[in-house]
Amino acid sequence: MMYGDAEAGVAMPRATAEGSDRKSREYAMGASNVTATKESSWTEARTRLMEEVVDRDNMMAAYHRVRSNQGAPGIDTMTVDELKAHLMECWPRIREELLEGRYLPQPVRKVEIPKPGGGVRMLGIPTVMDRLIQQALYQVLMPLFDPDFSEHSYGFRPERSAHQAIQAARRYVAGGRRWVVDVDLEKFFDRVNHDILMSRIARKVKDRQVLRLVRRYLQAGMLEGGIVSQRAEGTPQGGPLSPLLSNILLDELDKELEKRGHAFCRFADDCNVYVQSRRAAERVMASMTQFLEGRLKLKVNVAKSAVDRPWNRTFLGYSMTWHKNPRIKVSDSSVERLKAGLRRIFRRGRGRSLQRVIEESKPKLRGWIAYFRLAEVKGIFEDLDGWVRRKLRCILWRQWKRPYTRARKLMQRGLPEPVAWKSATNGRGPWWNSGASHMNYAFRKSYFDKAGLVSLSDQLRRFQNAT
Repeated sequence: MMYGDAEAGVAMPRATAEGSDRKSREYAMGASNVTATKESSWTEARTRLMEEVVDRDNMMAAYHRVRSNQGAPGIDTMTVDELKAHLMECWPRIREELLEGRYLPQPVRKVEIPKPGGGVRMLGIPTVMDRLIQQALYQVLMPLFDPDFSEHSYGFRPERSAHQAIQAARRYVAGGRRWVVDVDLEKFFDRVNHDILMSRIARKVKDRQVLRLVRRYLQAGMLEGGIVSQRAEGTPQGGPLSPLLSNILLDELDKELEKRGHAFCRFADDCNVYVQSRRAAERVMASMTQFLEGRLKLKVNVAKSAVDRPWNRTFLGYSMTWHKNPRIKVSDSSVERLKAGLRRIFRRGRGRSLQRVIEESKPKLRGWIAYFRLAEVKGIFEDLDGWVRRKLRCILWRQWKRPYTRARKLMQRGLPEPVAWKSATNGRGPWWNSGASHMNYAFRKSYFDKAGLVSLSDQLRRFQNAT
């Protein structure tokens, strides 16, 4: 019988129908077996992750990454340059310990660095060997977790950046969301709950050896003043694994905000939610605080968190204007941090050549403008250039000391003798003279350009012309 007859409603012979049913059942069973095979192979792969961690190619990639990052030694004082010889001698034993779940990380070395907004940030510096293993773990775990992370999460992820977060924030505000819920987590990296974090990791990772190793890294002691203190919470910054672990934990916040339909940007523990009214912002602040403190056991810093207009807040060092189509600008606090860093260089420069001071300032200025190249409000860059040149002229004036030296130097730079002597003996201080017409005439912008000083406004124009 033709297949078309069956479709037309003609009854099929019993044997044919039974055969067809049997084939259908067999096909369904086969498809089920294929699916089961895929699921079992996926489950098996997730239960054998440690073998991927210690795989030669993965370890070589981790080694090259650790080498390129350099970094300070841990408590064993081993440097990155000494790692290769150590691996040649000890890697077979360490590999076996990792596969059998017997490897014990060493305590981290506690280091405190000043925070831009005041206070200190605690870092935990692992040994070079532990940095290598953490990097190898990261390379295996990141592909498992990252594909499911929120599109609103920008920190410590491949092909994601702070600049993308800033641009997304501006789009939200331009679209009419002119209130921001700015949530600051108090000592986030120090207060991560280990049990909650491990439960989130275990949703995707079934390899007990990997889970055990991650928990041991979380619980590794911290050396301070010759005494090792054990940790019951937190994942101190300093190791390659900490950024990924922070994203795994805070992804639950992202998913909750997405479920509620919010427009937000998160970069590590910095999270801004953009809404259309103050009342909505206050509701979001209350619900986020309840979620973070109740579900994730994290503490919201009430003093630093706020419901406000976006142009009154700083996000990742940037702010924006109040216009209907807002323009991105550098925040005032970021400008002050740059000035504070340059002042330290300029203070050290009083007894050195101006050229050496300029060379020392180059990395800081280049790094700063590379990060803040998104800024559309350009006046601050010209103001900063003028301030830097004035600080350098001030160094010169201090170095000359005597009126005779000052007059002679000014004459060498083209000032008439009477003007040079009048300027050298005016009795004013170095800062006043560094901004006066005689020093501006003697040491113009072209002089500093020729000396190699980085001009922020010139660099900004180059960046913007290139894009």
